[in-house]
Amino acid sequence: MNFFDLCVSIGRAIGNGCVALGRLFARMVQLTFRYWWLVLTLVIISLAATFYGTREENLSYRMYAVALLNGPSIQQFEQSFASLESSRRLPEEAAITPYLKNKIVNHFTTYRVIDCLDDGTADYIDFKRKSSPTDTVRVQMQDRICLQFRMKVRDMGQLPQIEQALQEFFNSNPAMQQSYQAYMKDFIREVEFDREQAIKLDSLTSHYYQLHSYNDPTATIQSGVTFIGERKIYFFLDEIYKQHSRLQRSDYRLQLATAPVVLENHFAAFEQPNNGRVKCMVLCFFLSWIISCLIAFWIEKRQEFSAWIKK
Repeated sequence: MNFFDLCVSIGRAIGNGCVALGRLFARMVQLTFRYWWLVLTLVIISLAATFYGTREENLSYRMYAVALLNGPSIQQFEQSFASLESSRRLPEEAAITPYLKNKIVNHFTTYRVIDCLDDGTADYIDFKRKSSPTDTVRVQMQDRICLQFRMKVRDMGQLPQIEQALQEFFNSNPAMQQSYQAYMKDFIREVEFDREQAIKLDSLTSHYYQLHSYNDPTATIQSGVTFIGERKIYFFLDEIYKQHSRLQRSDYRLQLATAPVVLENHFAAFEQPNNGRVKCMVLCFFLSWIISCLIAFWIEKRQEFSAWIKK
């Protein structure tokens, strides 16, 4: 068999499959018209049950928040998070355990936070899981991760308690506490060094400014450069800006680094519910139609089935 024969065989198989699906659909339409009373009854019952089950208080939403890791690695955090995803090996004394057992929260999962410019700033959350660890354009951040779970509208009042219970669960992990303590020692030294460097650059620029600008009436300043005749004296304005930006980010991280795992924002809900009324009613309509056609087909062929069973 050559490539042309293979293409012909594949095309013939696809064509036969389309013909079979067309015949199946025609047969279902035939059964629908022949046993319309059965199909209509099951469809109405299904839609009524769906309409009742998708009331506002029964709607389920996906809740998400970005967690900041102060010391623990992504892999270390995911190992601790695995017990929430599977609901197994979860300590009975954990504050989050009752919410899981009572089905108030479920479907725990994590998503990576992407930094497109690799500048330490989160750009978006990879909900579609399209980024890979080796991608140099969509870089996976190693100190942030998105947490997600589902809960119903009627349980939304317990969201602050659930948020606090989750943080207590993560921060009580001994391995994470050990990583946090080691991280804070180095991080505090880094912040102190950045602050000292910013002060030195600021004082050095002030010294040059006073020395060459105030004492010389012919000096002019343009874009951080002092012109004294044909001489040019460059200040450290760009370096100061970069150092102060670095120090600002470090101070922000230091304010948040109160525990191994902290939330940068409170849990928020997606706009679209998981069990929206329109989506559920469409799915239930097709499902009830298929089931009713199967029942109609059994009714039509019941005598043949009985004869086959007797043989």
